[in-house]
Formats: sequence, structure tokens, C-alpha cells
Amino acid sequence: MRLNPALCLLPLLAACASSGGITGNSTPPPSRDKPIRVPPTRPAPPPPAKRGFEAPQVLRMAGLEDVILKDSKALIRLFGPPRLDVHEGDMQKLQFAGSSCVLDIYLYPTREGAEPVATYVDARRQSDGLDVDRAACVKALRR
Repeated sequence: MRLNPALCLLPLLAACASSGGITGNSTPPPSRDKPIRVPPTRPAPPPPAKRGFEAPQVLRMAGLEDVILKDSKALIRLFGPPRLDVHEGDMQKLQFAGSSCVLDIYLYPTREGAEPVATYVDARRQSDGLDVDRAACVKALRR
């Protein structure tokens, strides 16, 4: 009796076939009948309306009279060249540093189209970044 070679391959093909059923805790394959629904995307909200020029608040503190409302040229004359000079929009930040402290001075225009002037000052220790007295830092960094 001779066996047909094609019949010999039949057990191998049967071993590769899947039963199609779900066994144990396996998750079923996604159904091809139902389309996957993706929630509609919402359009981005419109940008906030431009409100025009807003004058900055000015820090008023004893010991800062030689700094507040001064422009960058006057501050450079007072402290020397800044360690940092950062511009962002109409804002400018000057940073002056010494062994005792780091002084950040923020300059903003006080009216539309005006040159930025110092409106806020922040001071911290060089060693650990903790806040220090602003007026004392200004005094320590003066030329």
C-alpha cells in the first residue's frame, strides 16, 4: 500500500491551525465587525485676546532707591558688567553676582514703547541659593 505524500503533511498542518476559541484568561482579538471609535478631537481654544499694554507693578523698598526705575545702562554703571543679560519680549533680566550674593534685576517698560527700567529685584546667597536681604546685596555688589 502506497501513501499519498500530501496526506503525510496533513497532521503537520493540523498542528499549526488554531482552534479559534478562547481558552483560559487570554483576551479575545479585536472584533472586525465593529469599527474602533476614537473620541472626536476638540479644536484648540482661541488665543487670549490682546488687552493692550499693562504697566508693571514696581517694587518699593528701602535701600533699593539707586536700582528701582533705573535703565540697564545706569545699572551697569552701578554694578559693572552683568553675569547674565536675558531678553524676552519687552522684559530684560540682568544678573549681577559677587562672592556674597546673586542679584537679579527685572526691567520692564512702565508705559507702552518706553525703555525698560528696573521694576523688581531678587537676591540670594551664592553658596546655597537662599534668599538674602535685597538692599544688603545691592550694597555688597556696588562698585
